[in-house]
Amino acid sequence: MPLLFTWNVAGRVAANQERQIAALAERAFDVLCLQEVTPRTRERWIEALEGRGLHVAVSAWPVSPGGTRRFAVLVASRRPVERLAGPDLPWPERHLAVRTALDDIEVQVHTLHAPLSSKEELVKVRTLEALHAHLARAADGVPRLLAGDLNTPRYESRDGEIVTFARDRKGRLREELGARHDRAELLLIDDLVREHGWRDAFRSLHGYARRDRSWAMRTGFGYRLDHIVVSPGLEPVEADYVHDWRTERLSDHSAMWARLEPAG
Repeated sequence: MPLLFTWNVAGRVAANQERQIAALAERAFDVLCLQEVTPRTRERWIEALEGRGLHVAVSAWPVSPGGTRRFAVLVASRRPVERLAGPDLPWPERHLAVRTALDDIEVQVHTLHAPLSSKEELVKVRTLEALHAHLARAADGVPRLLAGDLNTPRYESRDGEIVTFARDRKGRLREELGARHDRAELLLIDDLVREHGWRDAFRSLHGYARRDRSWAMRTGFGYRLDHIVVSPGLEPVEADYVHDWRTERLSDHSAMWARLEPAG
């Protein structure tokens, strides 16, 4: 049964990157999505993953990488990868789309590292809106999946209420962000599910009782920012986080995995 992995590797370099490579070497997967690949780590990631016989694609930097524009994303697959055109994003290096296969299932894989809410020029809002519009359109019959660090939500209640970072701790809309930001953060994790039949791999299997945090401070306070969401045509049959990699400080994010099969 094909396995998908996604992990924000937090731009780790040198010895920390080697620890991440070693941790992934102990895991079997068919497709891997990485976020926060940097100019300093790009070639080593390609070398390590191609050394495992994987086909690798990395997003391109349209501007000289630096600051928050230094992060790219990567997809590695046991099957060949064909780059696909994506939506017009303000920071296009944060997204990559490829056509590949999970076992014998032809799929489109999208990985995203969403910008933070605090970034100027509404880059987070514009990114989430554009990718949602792209994914919500009727496709060519090929199942699609989205995996990555979506930097949302702020909170999920046990009743399934989703609260975005456009709201404060009491759920009140923050004036400086507003309703558009609130709507945008729900597009990929809520609207795709409710309006377009996609499945949140983790929530569809575990419900809302689990209180997992995929990014957390040392105090334990954190958020479930990392997601796998799949279109009709794919069925998640197992999904979970690898929190040990975060608590062992390989990254400040937990990895996430899901086993998928064709929807019956």
